[in-house]
Amino acid sequence: MTLSIRASGAVVCALAISAAYAQTIPHLEKRGAATQLIVDGKPFLVLGAEPPTSAPSNLVYLPYMLQVLADTHQNTAEIAVGWNWIEPQKGKYDFRIVDAAIEDARKIGQRTVLVWFGSWKNGDSGFVPVWVKADQDSFPRAQVGEGKTVECLSTLSQNNWEADARAFAAVMRHIREVDRSHRVIMVQVENEIGINHDTRDRSDLANRAFAARVPAELMDTLQKRKDQLHTELRKVWEAAGFKTSGTWEEVFGKGAEADEIFMAWNYARYINRVIESGKKEYPIPMFVNVWGTEGWGRSPRGEAIDHVLDIWRAGAPLVDMSCPDAYMGRQDAANHIVDITKRYSRPDNPFFTVEASDGEMGAAHAFYAIGGQRAIGYSGMGNDGLLDWFTKTGINSPAWHTPAGMDSPTRLFGFGGPGSTKPLPPVPAEYEAKALSQAFLTLSQIAPQILEHQSKGTIAAVAVDKQKPDEKVKLGNYILNVGLPRGRGQQNVVPDLIGYGVFMATGPDEYLVAGNNLHITFTPDTPGPPIAGLAEQEAGRFDANGKWVPTHLLGGDDSSDSVVRLSWGERAIQRVTLYRYR
Repeated sequence: MTLSIRASGAVVCALAISAAYAQTIPHLEKRGAATQLIVDGKPFLVLGAEPPTSAPSNLVYLPYMLQVLADTHQNTAEIAVGWNWIEPQKGKYDFRIVDAAIEDARKIGQRTVLVWFGSWKNGDSGFVPVWVKADQDSFPRAQVGEGKTVECLSTLSQNNWEADARAFAAVMRHIREVDRSHRVIMVQVENEIGINHDTRDRSDLANRAFAARVPAELMDTLQKRKDQLHTELRKVWEAAGFKTSGTWEEVFGKGAEADEIFMAWNYARYINRVIESGKKEYPIPMFVNVWGTEGWGRSPRGEAIDHVLDIWRAGAPLVDMSCPDAYMGRQDAANHIVDITKRYSRPDNPFFTVEASDGEMGAAHAFYAIGGQRAIGYSGMGNDGLLDWFTKTGINSPAWHTPAGMDSPTRLFGFGGPGSTKPLPPVPAEYEAKALSQAFLTLSQIAPQILEHQSKGTIAAVAVDKQKPDEKVKLGNYILNVGLPRGRGQQNVVPDLIGYGVFMATGPDEYLVAGNNLHITFTPDTPGPPIAGLAEQEAGRFDANGKWVPTHLLGGDDSSDSVVRLSWGERAIQRVTLYRYR
C-alpha cells in the first residue's frame, strides 16, 4: 500500500511501504497541538550536541566522545558522515564510521542524528570524493563573477545529483539493514548549503536555466499560496507584477532577489532528489539546516532561509524540516532567541535547532524553543567547551592507554575501536555544573511531561534579559508574570543575566515550572477573587517511573511575596499550587 506520512499537514513522504512498518521506524507525527518525533512508538525529545566536523572519523575515540556527551545529559549525538569517507572509490562503499556510530550509541543507550556531508558542507564541496573532484567535465562546478570556477558542485548537473543520490541511498539502505535498535533517528542532508561570492551560479548550465521560463510547478504553487506566502517573497513577486509565467527576471524582477529565488529552487530540487533516493531505502525524518541571517542577500544564496522557504516547500516536498543554526552574542540574546524560533516554527515546518550557541544563551534557547514553540528538541555545538576538553586534554590523560600498534591515540580511521584502552578520565565537575549540562539535566527530568503538554497545548516558555527583563504569559487560568531576579524593593536587574523557563498547566490551579534565573508571580485570569497566593510549593524531581518526588518543601523566605524563584540546583524544577483571595 502507499502511505503518506504527514507533519503539520504537509506531505513529507509518499512511499510504497506498509503502514505497520512506517509506525515502527522513527518518524514525525502530529499529536494534538504539536508535531513530535516518534521513536520506538513514543514521543522523543532530542537533547543533543554536535562534535567537531571530522571527529567521528576517529573510530578509536568515537565511543569515548559519545560517552562524554551522555555523561552531561545529552541523549543524542549528531554524527558527521562524509561522502568521501563512505565512497572513496566509485561504487565501492566503506560503512565503518556508520557502523561504529550505531554500535557505540547502542551500547550506552544513546540516539544519533547522522549529518550527510554530501555535495556541500558550508557552501563548498569539500567532502565529495576525489573521483568526483578530479573529473570536472563529468561533475561540473558552479562559477561566480566573470566565470571563476569555485569548489562548489553545480546544482544544475544531473550527474552531480545522481552520484550524491546513489551514495546516500547506499548509506540509508545500510542503516536499514544494520540498525535494528533504531539508534539513527533522523538525518541532516548536506550542511549549510548556498553559493558564496556571488548572487547566483553563473556557469553556462546555470545561465541557460536562468534565461528559461520559471517551471510551471513552481508558478502553480505560488499562485495557490499567494495569500500565505512569506511577506518578503510576496513583495518581490508583486513588484514584478504578479506575473504567472515568464523567465526568472520577468517573474521576479532584475536583481539579487531573483537570483536568490532561482538558486533556492535549484538547491531544493537537487536535495529533494537526494532525499527521495534515501527515503526509498529508509524513510526516517530528513531535514536541512540554515546558517544565514534574516534578509535578502545576507546569507549564502539558495539555502532554505525563511523568506524563500515557500520556494523550498514547492521544490523539495520531501524535506521534513528547515532548521536554523542559532549562534548569537549576548547582546539582545532573548529577542534573538524568540525571533529565530518564531520565524522557522510554521505549520509546515516543525521546529528543531541543529547548531547553536552553548552556555546560558544555548540553555535559554533550548527552553524557549521546546516550551514556547513545541520544538522536537535542541542540539548545540561544543557544549560549554566540554568537547574541547575531551579532544585536547581527556585523550592525552595518563589514564588513556594507546592501543597496541598505534603511535598515538588520535591517529585516524579504523583501528578497530578502543580495544585495550582504559576508561576515559571522569568529566570534570566544572563541566557538569555549566549551563547547558544543567539545562539538559533539567529538561531530561521533565521530558515526558513536556511532550505530554506540547500535545495538549498547555505549555509555554520565556527567555528574558536586560533588554527585555519581564514577560507576561497567559497559561491556564492565570497570567504568569515572569522576570529576572530582583531583590526586595530593588528595580535593577543583573546586567549580564539571562533568564529562561518552561511552564506547564497541570491542573486548574497547579503548575509545573522549571528553569533558571527567574522570578514568577501569578495573576488570576478567570472570574473570582483577584489575588493569587501560593498554597503549596515543592522543589523536586521525577523518578524512573515518572512519579513526582518532592525533595524540598518551600515556604517562608523561599516564597515571600508569593514569588516562585527558579535557579539551578534543587530549585530548578518546582510544582506550585495556587489559591485565590481578595
